[in-house]
Amino acid sequence: MGNAGSVELESARVVRLLRDSILSGERRSGDRLIERDIADELAVSRLPVREAIRQLLAEGMLTARPRSWAVVRQFTEDDVRDIAQVRDVLEVLVFEIAALRHTADGIAKVEATLEREFAAAGVGDAAAAHAAGAEFHLIMAELAENATVNEILGMMRGRLLLLFKDHDDLIAMAEDHARIFESFAARDTATLRLRVQRHLRAGTATALRKLAAYNAETAAIRARSAAAREGTSAAREGAVVAREDTSAREDASVAREDEPVAREDAAVAGE
Repeated sequence: MGNAGSVELESARVVRLLRDSILSGERRSGDRLIERDIADELAVSRLPVREAIRQLLAEGMLTARPRSWAVVRQFTEDDVRDIAQVRDVLEVLVFEIAALRHTADGIAKVEATLEREFAAAGVGDAAAAHAAGAEFHLIMAELAENATVNEILGMMRGRLLLLFKDHDDLIAMAEDHARIFESFAARDTATLRLRVQRHLRAGTATALRKLAAYNAETAAIRARSAAAREGTSAAREGAVVAREDTSAREDASVAREDEPVAREDAAVAGE
């Protein structure tokens, strides 16, 4: 029992480390996560790594590959729009239910998260601001106390964190959350709905723009790599041609040097 508990704690730590490395951009879309390599990197056995990869696969942050590895999830524009459609329904519902059910303790918890987000945004700490912003949404789901909705959102958690983690203006995002909180605290569900929808759609637009930029960057890298390979191939072909040309010139030179000897041999033969 003790060993099982130890593995569980270790896998939770590995999940946190891997998730943080993905959300920070250290591991990017398409990067491979191989059990053996991660175990060596984190100085743990392969078992907690395997459990951590399973957890991140369930959250949607990774995509499975054959045998013992996975890749950081790669999104298409269709993925972003599909997830946004589901989010536009479920998260709006979560905020509305949370507004109707919140208590003084719930209000205090959301306020504390907002304070952390503003503090981080004020000093330009993007990682902390994004973490607090994500927590703002997670707390709303907690306060809604709807097990079914939260179960569905839990399955999407990794995708949501991965897709909507980056914002260009940290202060503006914190202010957006503050406006949502104002309607939430007042139980003004009509205004709350509009503010949450606008907030989510702005996040979708940002995700699509960043995806397009990432795809353009990836295409440029592949083009440079292809050009470099073609250049290397052309250089090799040029080197072969140059060697053949040099060899031909050397053969011609030897032939010219042999001509007088051949004429002398012919003259001797004539005599």
